[in-house]
Amino acid sequence: MTTPGSAVLRGSLRLTRRRLVVGSLFGIGYQGGEALVPVLIGVVIDRAVATGDAGGLALWLGVLAATFLVLSLSWRFSARYSMYAAVEVERDLRMRLGRRILDPRGGAEAGHLPGAMISIATSDVRYVAGVADMVPRAVAAVVGVTVASVALLTMSVPLGLLVLLGTPPLLFLSQLVSRPLERRSAAQQEEAAQAAGVAADLVRGVRVLKGIGAEEHARERYRRVSRRSLHATVATARAQGGYEGAVLALNGLFLALVALVGGLLALHGSITVGELVSAVGLAQFLAGPMQSAGDIAAVWAIGRASAVRIAGVLEAPWAIAAGETIPAEPVRGELRLESVAEVPGGPGVDLVAVPGTVLGVVADPPAAAALLAWLGRERDPGGGRLLLDGRPFADLDPDALRGAVLVSAHDADLFGGTLHENLTAVAAGDPSGAIAAAAADTVAAALPAGHDTAVAERGSSLSGGQRQRVALARALAAHTPVLVLHDPTTAVDTVTEARIAESLRELRADRTTVLLTSSPALLAVADSVVVLREGRVAATGTHSALLRDDAAYRATVLS
Repeated sequence: MTTPGSAVLRGSLRLTRRRLVVGSLFGIGYQGGEALVPVLIGVVIDRAVATGDAGGLALWLGVLAATFLVLSLSWRFSARYSMYAAVEVERDLRMRLGRRILDPRGGAEAGHLPGAMISIATSDVRYVAGVADMVPRAVAAVVGVTVASVALLTMSVPLGLLVLLGTPPLLFLSQLVSRPLERRSAAQQEEAAQAAGVAADLVRGVRVLKGIGAEEHARERYRRVSRRSLHATVATARAQGGYEGAVLALNGLFLALVALVGGLLALHGSITVGELVSAVGLAQFLAGPMQSAGDIAAVWAIGRASAVRIAGVLEAPWAIAAGETIPAEPVRGELRLESVAEVPGGPGVDLVAVPGTVLGVVADPPAAAALLAWLGRERDPGGGRLLLDGRPFADLDPDALRGAVLVSAHDADLFGGTLHENLTAVAAGDPSGAIAAAAADTVAAALPAGHDTAVAERGSSLSGGQRQRVALARALAAHTPVLVLHDPTTAVDTVTEARIAESLRELRADRTTVLLTSSPALLAVADSVVVLREGRVAATGTHSALLRDDAAYRATVLS
């Protein structure tokens, strides 16, 4: 039965088979030449040294030198093509992982922390590429053993049979002792990915951790996961050391047996002195191919464990159902939710955002997170449906839909680069109006190099309020038919917030805007407000009317 990991390995090897074939051919030249060297030395001894033939000595020394030249060049080009193959596999797997992770249907990241995804795309890909690098060596090792066996059979049938019959069990035992290494390697890679994921998660939220005084808890959490990763790594290292020691011992015993049998045959006159020298040299030569066979088994075991993890990302189920229809042009911007619920049969939300209006939505954090995920097409609701201009979200192409409905989350990230590059990343036309509406012009004015000021990754070089204003300006500059904003001004002072609210309504006058917030300043400019409680619409009306008539609403937005 084909496993996902085996499919990834085989697919990667098929991709670069031309380079693997060329590398294997050069590898055959290398290992074949290596195997011929002790044979030629034995010929030199029997046909030149023992007979005193100077001409014969010169001839066979020339043949030996030519053999060295061929095998050295073959090794060089075999290594080059093996490396090319490994690099091609790395590139292909990273491109496939990138396409899957960025696919608009989502789902690849489910169950993985960001750091774990990075570990899969780097370390695991490198281990799988290592399998491709080892294939030419494996082919060359088999050929080397074959040439040595044929040479030994020519000199002595008992020696040749000993090698031919002894090598398969030796390789089987090497594969057998590699299984614990494969299991421990899989566990070690999983723990290492978890440690990387936790580290990335903690670094990303370091300001929040400091703000709530949770640094010690965070340190302890990382200590635990790091300790598990260390123990798994040590266990893997022990398994690898034990494996390599076992393989070395098996090879040593086998080669000692070959040398012993050859010596006994020479003592009884069954082989010549030159053939004895050749037999001992071939026995020593066989250590290389057999060690390669052991290394190949270890690389294959580790690579297969990594391939399983890669396959888990590549074959992850889609997060959303994706259609192929493009929203009708021009997009009017009517956003409708019909009995949308978290689970089938659960409480449903019904609301309509009328084109060209501002709709305020007040919801608790879980409901707000679910609404953002549905509108952003990160996942489908358990029940009901969402529609844009009367067309179900599930029928629309996700990329095209996101071009019409832009969701700007509360914790929207900024990119490494200049302030100007962040402000204009998704701009449709002149972004100056959006920059002014979001009060991001004051951010540029306060920075040393203005719009050319470098912004650190995730905007960590800016204050919370500056990051929010830049992210809001970027979202407004896209001028999408429907814009969903989640708490865009929580880190902004009240005066600036009031200015942003008025400017936002003016800038979005002919487009649909959904404000998912409890900010009184933003809700005051909304045409209508919907209050969600326990998964249902609990109240609707204008901000002023709800303040007057709904005590729970008043407590939520004025607290």
